[in-house]
Amino acid sequence: MVRDPWYVLSEAVLFDQDSFLGGEHDREMHLSSVNSLPACFYGEIIVCHADSEIYADQTDYGKWYWATDNTAKLTFESGFADDVRAAFTNNGFLANTNDSNFRAINNRYPTFAFAIDLGNVGATTISTLFTLGLTQESAVQFAGASGDVSVPSLWTNYYPTELGALAFFHTDYTTASGMATAIDSQIASDSMAKGGHEYVTLTSLAARQAFGSTQLAGTPDTPYLFLKEISSDGNAQTVDIIFPLHPILIYTNPMLLKLLLDPLFINQESGQYPNKYSMHDLGSHYPNATGHPLGDDEKQPLEECGNMLIMTLAYAQKANDVTYLKKHYTILDQWTQYLIQEALIPASQISTDDFAGALANQTNLALKGIIGIEAMAVIANLTGNTTTAAKYTSIAHDYIAEWQTLGIAMDASPPHTTLAYGMNDTHGLLYNLYGDKELGLGLVPQYVYDMQSNFYPSVTEQYGVPLDTRHDYAKSGSYSSLQSVPFSY
Repeated sequence: MVRDPWYVLSEAVLFDQDSFLGGEHDREMHLSSVNSLPACFYGEIIVCHADSEIYADQTDYGKWYWATDNTAKLTFESGFADDVRAAFTNNGFLANTNDSNFRAINNRYPTFAFAIDLGNVGATTISTLFTLGLTQESAVQFAGASGDVSVPSLWTNYYPTELGALAFFHTDYTTASGMATAIDSQIASDSMAKGGHEYVTLTSLAARQAFGSTQLAGTPDTPYLFLKEISSDGNAQTVDIIFPLHPILIYTNPMLLKLLLDPLFINQESGQYPNKYSMHDLGSHYPNATGHPLGDDEKQPLEECGNMLIMTLAYAQKANDVTYLKKHYTILDQWTQYLIQEALIPASQISTDDFAGALANQTNLALKGIIGIEAMAVIANLTGNTTTAAKYTSIAHDYIAEWQTLGIAMDASPPHTTLAYGMNDTHGLLYNLYGDKELGLGLVPQYVYDMQSNFYPSVTEQYGVPLDTRHDYAKSGSYSSLQSVPFSY
């Protein structure tokens, strides 16, 4: 299955499907008959739209499957939602019939339902397993080195048919549940040690959202991990969304970070992006990762150059993969040249907090770029370019010294970094310190960390420290406050 299928372990006797299957409820869906496999009983819904079609920021193609154990106590029915529900309410079972009148979702809402006769339910829990998942043989359209290609879902390399994938997934519940419990327990244990019970709740939710935004594609020889920017504009492979995601990938499996970065490198190194700085994303609307050959993506040049340098080194350090650094050295150095020119005194631009608007001389954004330069110094050293490494680390240390003069309100009580240079009555979350700690650079003096730790309690409001003084909202998804702590080294 391709889109992270779900298990539902439930005592409920009715499982039905109304209207979440299509973005447009007036377009036709094919509701095929309910059938059986040796392993399970299943139903199939075919979304009759072209591959990679999107509606309302939702992929609108593929086949939905749902399944349960094939037992004598199972009955099923498909038809108008009101009729199917009434049949179960009145009879306690369903008619084992199919509605073959293919129609739009909002035309007498078609429903599939399973009913399981649980018998006499006493003190012992009786559970029923359901599986729900979406299959798409084509995962994304990708502007790779040879142009736009349709990249298959990775599962198609392991299962000759969708039903084969469905049967395996349904019968693999015990193994999958055990693995899920193990990683949940590890995250909970690490989070508890860092921040207590409430922190466990936050990181457990963050982990689910993080992996829920990704899709494995390609072949065993050339696998990819694609990402959709959810809860915003649906971009594909957004660099500054991958960045707050990447700590949990480093924590669980660094190879997943490489599989996310690979498509970005392939597209830009093949000459399909004209700008000298890093691209913001690989496509405006997932699953179309068809690039920006005109260079007209959302411009966050300083942000994304710093992100790519930091993440590439983070992967190489954790995976001990110097070859990866050598492979991408040229473009990494190209992005470093941009940072050398622009990082210390940032022009008016947006950062990953694009909703807050553009601003010149952002203290936190400048820090991201300076750390990116030092990251490239480490990359140069690891790849044998020692002269370049010495040059870049000298620049980074000169910049960080000047940054402290420009971006810290030393006369404030207590002292703190500013939102932007010279704006001493402002402040913001200095979350870009994370790259310095993650990579073990030691670039930022310890007193800066101590100073901010002392300052933030003085401006904490009901829901935390505000992102910055332009607005009163907090940013709970920031890797500085949520993801990075349990998912670090």
